[in-house]
Amino acid sequence: MAELAVEAEDPSTGVYLLLGPNKLHEGVVLRTPKVLSALSLILERVVRNNEKLMETTKMKDTITIFHAVRAPSMSIQQYINRIFKYASCSPSCFVIACIYIDRFLQRADVHLTSLSVHRLLITSVRIAAKFIDDSFYNNAYYAKVGGVSTAEMNKMEINFLFSLDFRLQVTERTFEHYCLQLAKEGTK
Repeated sequence: MAELAVEAEDPSTGVYLLLGPNKLHEGVVLRTPKVLSALSLILERVVRNNEKLMETTKMKDTITIFHAVRAPSMSIQQYINRIFKYASCSPSCFVIACIYIDRFLQRADVHLTSLSVHRLLITSVRIAAKFIDDSFYNNAYYAKVGGVSTAEMNKMEINFLFSLDFRLQVTERTFEHYCLQLAKEGTK
């Protein structure tokens, strides 16, 4: 199945700025970070490619806690915007979440589809916020933002963490690489 990281390149310093981190003026966001739309485009492309491949090969996806009974009516872009608006996490969390999802997909027997993308996204952003942000909301709050129960949020978090062997550290080089890929996606 398709991975989120597209190609290896030598990332340059400051590439994160290409993603347009949000500008604050007296506590009000002046513009939405480009990283949100870039991440959405990548996730939408991977979901579309995976579902097309699964349909043409008649391959079945393994059902996990990350699978919804039916695809949410909210688009990936709307969902990302909702998380950004209500969770108050940094734009960096979305880059880290992309890295975590990629790692998860490489290790677990799960494919990114319209049934799993939203739940993997809220879980990975939640974990990223806990790991890198100075302040963050609790799981009950993230569950409400993500449209899942607190019990589901807790189970997804534990499952996700064990699937990653609790390896949440991201090197500067890896972070810059993903920033570069997201920046490229945002300019397509």
